[in-house]
Amino acid sequence: MDTYDILLYGSYVLIGLGAVVAILMPLIKSLDNPKSLLKTVVGIVGIVILFFIAYSISSNEVLPKFEADPFNLTPAGSQLVGGMLITTYILAIFALVSIVFTELNKAIK
Repeated sequence: MDTYDILLYGSYVLIGLGAVVAILMPLIKSLDNPKSLLKTVVGIVGIVILFFIAYSISSNEVLPKFEADPFNLTPAGSQLVGGMLITTYILAIFALVSIVFTELNKAIK
């Protein structure tokens, strides 16, 4: 095991530690104000509902070239990826519309 491997494993540990701290610290801080935690839960539930709607309308069609080795894509995997893509598209469009609305609202005021 050379230096690159050690540093690579160290970076994995630091990324994991950073992710845990990024998730736990706001949760600990929100215990002082439970209403802020409720808003977070409502947002997460909304995104999960949006994903299940996108998952249900996405197709499970797999082209023959993606069924073979190196991809080994199954119809369930294809539908999952399609649901994630549709969710991403909807959230991106929502973000862009929100930005335009906010800027127009600021310009009017």
